[in-house]
Amino acid sequence: MIETAILCLALNIYFEARDQPIEGQIAVAEVTLNRVNSYNYPNTVCEVVFQSNKTSCAFSWWCDGKSDTPKDKHAFETSKIIAKLMIEDGEYIDVLGNKATHYHNEKISPYWAKHLTQIKRIGQHVFYEQRKKTETLPRPDNLNK
Repeated sequence: MIETAILCLALNIYFEARDQPIEGQIAVAEVTLNRVNSYNYPNTVCEVVFQSNKTSCAFSWWCDGKSDTPKDKHAFETSKIIAKLMIEDGEYIDVLGNKATHYHNEKISPYWAKHLTQIKRIGQHVFYEQRKKTETLPRPDNLNK
């Protein structure tokens, strides 16, 4: 079971960030694992990686119509090493923290980015967390009239 999770995470790292610095590859892994740990996403690494609906996929490589077989063996080996580290010892590795759940390539401007808080840029990726909710204070009585 853990081998399957490592493979799914490695594929996501490979297809999303193989040309990015190691820090960026780790950040992609963190986002994936943060989604697994969130109630807003599926419960397993593979379910998060392959999450899709009728119009899109959570990670674009999964539904882009291209081959999902890694061609760069060295980059895929690196992705597998990072995936194994993150799944087995990820609590000791922190690039973004446990709140980052989204990212995109800096060349695009997804509609959802305006609803999140940007936390970091690494390589060509911009990373986000859910926007913090502001506390709503009760109105003074004289404003309720």
